[in-house]
Amino acid sequence: MKNTTLCYIQRGNEYLMLHRIKKANDLNHDKWVGVGGKCEEGESPEECLLRECWEETGLTLTDYRYRGLVTFVSDEWEGEYMHLFTADSFTGTVGPCNEGVLEWISKDDLRALPMWEGDSIFLDLLETEAPFFSLKLEYQGDRLAFAALGGEELELPYQGEFRLG
Repeated sequence: MKNTTLCYIQRGNEYLMLHRIKKANDLNHDKWVGVGGKCEEGESPEECLLRECWEETGLTLTDYRYRGLVTFVSDEWEGEYMHLFTADSFTGTVGPCNEGVLEWISKDDLRALPMWEGDSIFLDLLETEAPFFSLKLEYQGDRLAFAALGGEELELPYQGEFRLG
C-alpha cells in the first residue's frame, strides 16, 4: 500500500481545491480534491505534505494539523494510506498546477462538485473538529461499497451523519 498526503488549505470559509483535469491515467480525473501526493522513499507524512503543497500550489504552509488516516481499498487501484491534514496559515501566492486547476471554493459549495463519495465523510469529520480519526473506505469501481470509522461500520449510503452500524 502506498502512502500519500492530502491537505485542505483553508482561507476563511473556503478551501483551496484542485480540479484534476490535466494528468493522463489519473484515478482522480475530473474530481475535485485537496492538494497532496505520494510520499517519497524515506519521507515522513509532514515532509511529503510540505513538499507536495509547495509543488502543487506555490504556497509554503506555516501552520497545519494532522487530522486523520484514511485507508483506501479498491478493486481497481493500488491500496493507499492517506495522511489527511488541514492548514490555515501559509505564505506565497497560488500559482499554476500541472495536475489541474486550483480554485478557492466555499465550504458551502464544495459537496456540489464532482468528488469521491467517501470524501464527504472525512470532510464532515474535518468540519466538526473530530479528534484524530482512522477511516477505511472500500471502493468497487467509483462506488463506495464499505466505510468504517474507528473500526466500526458506517451506514451507506452516507447521509451526512455518523450512525455506527
